[in-house]
Amino acid sequence: MIRNPMNRIVTGAACLNQTPLDWEGNLRRASEAIDEAREKGVGFLCLPELAITGYGCEDMFLSPEVGDQAMRSLIELAPKCKGIVVAAGLPIWFESCVFNAVALIADGEITGFVAKQNLAGDGLHYETRWFKPWAEGEVELLEVDGKKIPIGDLVFEIGSVRLGFEICEDAWVANRPGTRLARRGVDLIFNPSASHFAFGKQMVRERFVLEGSRAFACGYVYANLLGNEAGRVIYDGGTVIACGGEYVAEGRRFSFHDHILTAATIDLNLTRLHQARQVSHRPILGENDDLTVKVDFSPTWKGPYTTEFSHADLAADSKEEEFTRTMALGLFDYLRKSYSGGFVVSLSGGADSAATAVLVKLMADLAIDDLGEEGFRKKLGHISFDDRPLVTQLLSCVYQSTRNSSETTRSAAETVADAIEADFQEWDVDALVEGYRAIVEKGLGRELTWETDDVSLQNIQARVRAPGVWMLTNIRNALLLSTSNRSEAAVGYATMDGDTSGGLSPISGIDKAFLNQWLNWMESEGCQPDIQPIPELSAINVQAPTAELRPSEDKQTDESDLMPYPVLDAIEKLAIRDKKLPVEVWEFMCESHTDYSPEILKEWVAKFFRLWSRNQWKRERYAPGFHLDDKNLDPKTWCRFPILSSGFQSELKDLEKA
Repeated sequence: MIRNPMNRIVTGAACLNQTPLDWEGNLRRASEAIDEAREKGVGFLCLPELAITGYGCEDMFLSPEVGDQAMRSLIELAPKCKGIVVAAGLPIWFESCVFNAVALIADGEITGFVAKQNLAGDGLHYETRWFKPWAEGEVELLEVDGKKIPIGDLVFEIGSVRLGFEICEDAWVANRPGTRLARRGVDLIFNPSASHFAFGKQMVRERFVLEGSRAFACGYVYANLLGNEAGRVIYDGGTVIACGGEYVAEGRRFSFHDHILTAATIDLNLTRLHQARQVSHRPILGENDDLTVKVDFSPTWKGPYTTEFSHADLAADSKEEEFTRTMALGLFDYLRKSYSGGFVVSLSGGADSAATAVLVKLMADLAIDDLGEEGFRKKLGHISFDDRPLVTQLLSCVYQSTRNSSETTRSAAETVADAIEADFQEWDVDALVEGYRAIVEKGLGRELTWETDDVSLQNIQARVRAPGVWMLTNIRNALLLSTSNRSEAAVGYATMDGDTSGGLSPISGIDKAFLNQWLNWMESEGCQPDIQPIPELSAINVQAPTAELRPSEDKQTDESDLMPYPVLDAIEKLAIRDKKLPVEVWEFMCESHTDYSPEILKEWVAKFFRLWSRNQWKRERYAPGFHLDDKNLDPKTWCRFPILSSGFQSELKDLEKA
């Protein structure tokens, strides 16, 4: 062993792009991260929460066989950790309960397990459905491969280093375990996490890591998952290492690689000096020896590991850039993990479908920038590429016209498709619309008119466009992308089995007002050097959003059918996210939207609540979408509402009287 006279250690955090229940792949990716860490001199490595199974196993966590296989994978991983200390997360079965736990492996030996004390149960999290929280101060023994190994609220003394854990949600609560760990004299806290992407969330993570390292006077290592793990949730990575209230290292986010390693040197004598200086530091004396696992091992010193890092140089990503990068990563992982041959978009010439198509283009650009073209092709090894442009092979766009379609939208669709190098086709489906109209008119024995059958005549046009584009999707072994946004989902402004058709609805988690903002950003700015602007989007941005389903003389627009999109989004935030009832929503809107009269705001609030209640069944049927913020409307993961309800009748009567 090389002597470390300055009592410094090299710590590391690895982001992993795992897949639920992919035993071989998850083990391989974890092993590759460990190998790189060892080569770079890392002595203490933290892997993400539930890294062995994947975080998104859902109800399969309740399968005893899954628990058994997870333990077998851990036992297989342990010998790969020779010469290094590694924390790896997995579900642990104990006393007929499942615990979200992390195993600590030192020099190839499993030394103990720490179980999560605070389970995430809000928003899209459902941990309390599968796991039990571990009680503070409790330790038991678990039999693993014929050995009795401690599990519980443990601190590990590895050589001269005292190491403790906060597992993801543990650090987000007021009474976080780190407070007690500091009194137990830890030098280092590991936080293995599965923290999903949301706008601006990285700044929150950075704060609790930095504050934890300051308040607890220790080194703090935070590791996160990476990529689209299980379909809906995207992990952005963003590892952070801090020491004594200062940032030491931060990992790159939104990577397309299987893992990203971040490492830094921590001076233990300096952290202990901080502890000694803290007037508030009160050590726990006479603690039960069972709460500490002592390991006679110290990783070989290969330091110092230096990272050129200045947190001041890391400007916060704009919302537009975060949206671009997380959507690109989400689409790429969905494409490769579903073994689809590419994407198909019914390109209408409007904002939603254009945004969806452009995101596929950006997916390819950013992945190739990160992986190189050879690495990109290797990652999508199930696709047989030829010599044509990659986006041409990955994205097919179809403009489907009826007699109500305009030259403006047709030209805009073709312009955008050409700009992003997508395969483009134009189909005239008017004859199909008229065929269905004739069949129904014959069955009813009367003519259909816009005066009496407005919605039906609109919907048939949207629905007629679905079968052909599904057929093209099947022929190409591709994935049809639905183009409905969250604002439309809130009020049901979408045709089921029409524009909602698709296997994935990537923009269903984002509002229309922001999509318009993002398209303007992509037209004129982008983010140099890797997100280039697309000036051709001006053909989209000059238009007022319209479904183009009524005759052109009606001058149909989305906002004339509904209300201004910024107003709709503001009402949705108050009514759905903040759970306010109609009268209170109206009062807030009157205060914040003084450009409109109280009477028109009352009309729009009432319309929102009626349409919201009436259209829950549509939201139940939407294709899976990506989770992007705390206003998600997905009833399966975030926003539950009854399909049948009173429709706020009493509350809307109160609004009328207000």
